[in-house]
Amino acid sequence: MKKQPTNTQLSSQPVKQVGLDESQVAICEARHHDPFSVLGRHSEAGKTVIRVFSPNTKSLTIKKTGASFKRLADSDLFEWRGSDAELDAYYELERSDSHGHVHLFYDPYVFAPIINDFDLHLFNEGKHLHVYNILGAHLHEVDGIAGVRFATWAPSAERVSVVGNFNQWDGRCHPMRSRGSSGVWELFIPGLTKGDLYKFEIRNLSTGQVMAKTDPYAQQMELRPRTASAVTHSQYQWQDQSWMTERESHDWLHQPMSVYELHLGSWQRGEHGEFLSYQELAERLVVYIKQLGFTHIELMPVTEHPLDASWGYQTTGYFAPTRRFGEADDFRYFVDYCHQHGIGVLLDWVPAHFPRDEFALAQFDGSALYEHADPRLGAHPDWGTLIYNFGRNEVRNFLLSSAIFWLKEFHIDGLRVDAVASMLYLDYSREDHDWLPNIHGGNENLEAIQFLREFNVVTHREHPGTIIMAEESTAWPQVTRPTELGGLGFSMKWNMGWMHDTLEYLSHEPVHRSYSHNQLSFGLLYLFSENFVLPFSHDEVVHGKSSLLHRMPGDEWQRFANLRLLYTYMFTYPGKKLLFMGCEFGQGSEWNFNEQLEWYALDYPHHQGVQKVVSDLNQLYRQQTALHRYDFDPQGFEWIDCNDAQQSVVSYLRKCDDRFVIVVLNFTPVPREGYRVGVPQGGVYREIFNSDSTHYHGSNMGNYGSIASDDIAWMNRPCSISLTLPPLAGIVLELI
Repeated sequence: MKKQPTNTQLSSQPVKQVGLDESQVAICEARHHDPFSVLGRHSEAGKTVIRVFSPNTKSLTIKKTGASFKRLADSDLFEWRGSDAELDAYYELERSDSHGHVHLFYDPYVFAPIINDFDLHLFNEGKHLHVYNILGAHLHEVDGIAGVRFATWAPSAERVSVVGNFNQWDGRCHPMRSRGSSGVWELFIPGLTKGDLYKFEIRNLSTGQVMAKTDPYAQQMELRPRTASAVTHSQYQWQDQSWMTERESHDWLHQPMSVYELHLGSWQRGEHGEFLSYQELAERLVVYIKQLGFTHIELMPVTEHPLDASWGYQTTGYFAPTRRFGEADDFRYFVDYCHQHGIGVLLDWVPAHFPRDEFALAQFDGSALYEHADPRLGAHPDWGTLIYNFGRNEVRNFLLSSAIFWLKEFHIDGLRVDAVASMLYLDYSREDHDWLPNIHGGNENLEAIQFLREFNVVTHREHPGTIIMAEESTAWPQVTRPTELGGLGFSMKWNMGWMHDTLEYLSHEPVHRSYSHNQLSFGLLYLFSENFVLPFSHDEVVHGKSSLLHRMPGDEWQRFANLRLLYTYMFTYPGKKLLFMGCEFGQGSEWNFNEQLEWYALDYPHHQGVQKVVSDLNQLYRQQTALHRYDFDPQGFEWIDCNDAQQSVVSYLRKCDDRFVIVVLNFTPVPREGYRVGVPQGGVYREIFNSDSTHYHGSNMGNYGSIASDDIAWMNRPCSISLTLPPLAGIVLELI
């Protein structure tokens, strides 16, 4: 089979023009803008004329009558003239090739346009939420004749062809019909079916440049490094109806949510280092996640991408799950299996930028179609990628329909939107001379803001109960507030400030922590301004940052104690929780996307202890309503004492109506006997969690049995209790 062409070796070969008119020459040279005006059936001088372009052909006949076509000049263009009465509406042709093989096919150039004008209008307006059902490649049937309908958007093209394994990747064979000012091209090719490989070959109107491009709306791709799109059609039967029904009314604001972030290619691998399938991953993950107690998993991008080292963040297939682990229906099984076992699935989604690979979106039709032409608007200096032109209706529609696609077609429970800050600011990571202000002279990207608001309104309206999270690292106001109040409309936002302050504080040797005590309390100044997620994500264990374990100071015992204390702080602090894979058992090495996690570490007690802490904290967080009911509301939190810098201790209440728990955290390795803490009411308290327990391979200091309060006013409280604070540990107490 002929190999896929490169962009420098494509169809547009000069032909002998003797005996051919200008339009016929243009067909043979693959540069005709309107191939249907030449090819197919026409009436000329009272006769019916059929023209077919058919390379590598010895003879061509009409199957029904046996009538032969005549070769025009010395070209691959064939013509038949006769009576229309001899023909069916959709006639079948018989071709004999130079090797003597016979091929039967219906002429694609007698089929009327299939896409209706209203769909095209909605797309051009940027309002077609399900345009992925219109553009791309779809199995279709016309009057009982089965085939594939292809469509793509390329307004600056002179000619667009479908090329694939069915036509030797020859762009002269199947040029498409232009749908006029819509910029859309379409073609129905009978006889094609699921599994056929294809690309779009595009000739630019201005320059004549010819490019072979992956379908932007392809729902399946070849396995990298191959880059063709594949015709697919889902036959999956979902079994998660009860999950989906419950999701619509799920009160995520007030319910526990702890997320296990993972990279499918490096969580676990096979015996010989090979990738696991979507099915294998689902079945292993469900057992593990249920054991740990997380409510959701968040997948780093599974949208198709050519380079493993990009971790999926340089996406080329916005509608295609990566083939690294199986086909599209295999990924549906993955999500379905998680849902059937009570685990939500979130997907990392990247609308902020896309790569420059010549086979994909960059300069798609020879012009800056999806991106801005001016690099001051259209190029990311940090990542070497391109920025979407959010001011273009069809580009916004592409991204909106991608988001809807994952929520609807794959039952994804929410999206984490990557690099939102880079979308909001025109001067993001740029020098003063390297950006263009908006129409008001500011640095806000007004078109991106409009897109994000529309995106959030649409996804929440169309799929209630789904969650849209923003990775937004600046102080942009009202990221998670409703659009009608001037917000961006996200469900939640990653609390990057809290994460950075916390990790920086814990990186200090305990003897120095008293000088940075405000890093523990500063976050409360803005905590309830947004709906925050507390993220210890993949970004914190790469690029030389080391693992979370080895960012903790001290000897081995202290590092593990610090890590257990860190997780205690996170799970008792207001906000939903997110933890990257490997952190849950204290992996020692920095994350490596090329290898599976260091599972052997779980042979050692310290690592087992960290894993057990995470599991128990998840259970505590889910069971204690006070720890999750008001994650986003100041009525759910109250300091007991945030000022004990000298001893590096903080204490606070988590509250829910008339219920509360007390959290006390000791950030030094010094045990503290008789540490008095004010409590809101008298009674008997008990310790329900202690990160220093022997269950976690700690030193087992703490408060055993019951603790009666004293009628001693303390810290502006009417009563108090005297506690033993274990070293580098956190404890949680409840009133019994």
